[in-house]
Amino acid sequence: MKKEVIVMSLGGSLIAPEKRNPSYLNKFKETIQKFYKKYKFVIVCGGGSIARNYIETLKKGKVTEKELSLAGIEATRMNARFLMQLFGKIANDTLPLDMLHVKTNLRKNNLVICGALRYTPHATSDTTAAKLAHYFKSPFINITNVKGLYTSNPLINKNAKFIPKISAEEFEKKALSLKYKHGQHFILDQKSSVLIRKFKIKTYIIGPSLSNLRKLLQGKKFVGTVIQ
Repeated sequence: MKKEVIVMSLGGSLIAPEKRNPSYLNKFKETIQKFYKKYKFVIVCGGGSIARNYIETLKKGKVTEKELSLAGIEATRMNARFLMQLFGKIANDTLPLDMLHVKTNLRKNNLVICGALRYTPHATSDTTAAKLAHYFKSPFINITNVKGLYTSNPLINKNAKFIPKISAEEFEKKALSLKYKHGQHFILDQKSSVLIRKFKIKTYIIGPSLSNLRKLLQGKKFVGTVIQ
């Protein structure tokens, strides 16, 4: 039986958190390994605070918008190389830089890890993940540092309300109502919201809980936001 492909976007704040938590990624690895019989995984790494630090430093000099984006891309790729080391031989041994390279690696591996694949104006690794989900006709799971989509940033506004389900059209409106900023904190970037709506990509936004991730992969009830 052909295995279903699952595309995941793993937030940089979970790969390299400001407060170290080395056990989290090892447990994440164990969780993913339990589902190799059923799925093949593509994990797209975010840049997180590393990317934001690069970008904020460069902003103090005379750099172009493209140069800021390229710095963020390099941060995602550094995080991806680190995650490849963590997973070892069960993951790809070279870092993919385009979709064909991801596809080729996925033929021989249950897991392929990458960062942003190429420069796209006003986009983050979220756009890479959405493009890959469309390419493989797969679900898209975004794993971030909050449990899902809220009416506003819950890390800033304690009165923000959780949104368990939203249409792709409404999500796109919400994303496009915000102006793109390098290193932005919105849960998915603007271009990924357009792709999710345009190509009807079933998307899940969940927090860092690994038991919750297991429930989602098992088709059980989970806590998170469904975009459909």
